[in-house]
Amino acid sequence: MSLKAGIVGLPNVGKSTLFNAITKQNILAANYPFATIDPNVGVVNVPDERMNVLNDMYMPERLILASYEFTDIAGLVKGASTGEGLGNKFLSHIREVDAIVEVVRCFDDANIIHVEGDCDPVRDVEIIDLELAISDLEIVTNRLDKVYKKAMTTKDADSLIEVSALTKAKEALEKSIPLREIEFTDEEKLKIKSFQFLTMKPIIYLANIKEDELSKPDNTYVTSLKEYLENAKVIKICAKVESELSELSIEDKQEMLEMLGVETSGLDALINATYEILGLKTYFTVGSDEVRAWTFKDGMNAKECAGIIHTDFEKGFIKAEVMSYDDLIKCGNELKVKEAGKLRIEGKDYIMQDGDICHFRFNR
Repeated sequence: MSLKAGIVGLPNVGKSTLFNAITKQNILAANYPFATIDPNVGVVNVPDERMNVLNDMYMPERLILASYEFTDIAGLVKGASTGEGLGNKFLSHIREVDAIVEVVRCFDDANIIHVEGDCDPVRDVEIIDLELAISDLEIVTNRLDKVYKKAMTTKDADSLIEVSALTKAKEALEKSIPLREIEFTDEEKLKIKSFQFLTMKPIIYLANIKEDELSKPDNTYVTSLKEYLENAKVIKICAKVESELSELSIEDKQEMLEMLGVETSGLDALINATYEILGLKTYFTVGSDEVRAWTFKDGMNAKECAGIIHTDFEKGFIKAEVMSYDDLIKCGNELKVKEAGKLRIEGKDYIMQDGDICHFRFNR
């Protein structure tokens, strides 16, 4: 299962610096708006300590971690939804991602231009959120104009459901309420899924701060941002530090984090937060040839998870041999897991759990 996140924000807030760090790609990061025009896409491995343990246990020929695709989208500006700063082109890129990562500048630096003249994270978030809402509202209004008359005339069930969903969406967006906060029925969600509304996507805010503030209490900018966003996920990060960490070995990286007084990197915190808001879990396949991590959505059954590996696995699914990672570690090896009666045979309706280690049987 491919996980995609779009990095957005105003120009010069640290998006491209962060992207360079997490993907170790040398894309253009310049001190002026629109240094990035086309979306840059990079893939980073998802850190998981369990994979290191499984690697030591099985000594496979290949170790394949789960991956996370980041898209760095050019800086949005006020008026992006109406085309300012090539905005519409950029907004279309955001529609293709699973989650939005909004980088917000939370530090002062006279040497780095701010497109709005000064640092004000709440204002910056309001600008981005408004542009996303206006873009969604345009789609909603245009579609509602097309389907409303038909729905009222024919009383077609599908059309009536769509009108109901779009009407809810229109009323919310006109009040600047993101669609992720609106309760839609399952039928309504299905009818509007194809529109890929921007404000319906889960969002994480990255408060970009200075290096010497990482281990300190929140500065006034971060505090105001958290108060404004209330229950939204806000992660403190220093793009400059992430850039430095990306060049280090695992040992040196850990040493630097300890020196900075933080337990984990901003990237690791971001990945964990994204998995949480998207309801993602990990299962493993193991063997001497390959140990691999697979990402699945919480609530998926064994048959559906088999399909993540290959559609043939899902079509011809017979059963799944399952043991938990915790049981494997506790017992020491697969044989002892079997002897302890912890190796289970599960059918297609078994709901997969994070840390399951599976071997799927299927008709070829």
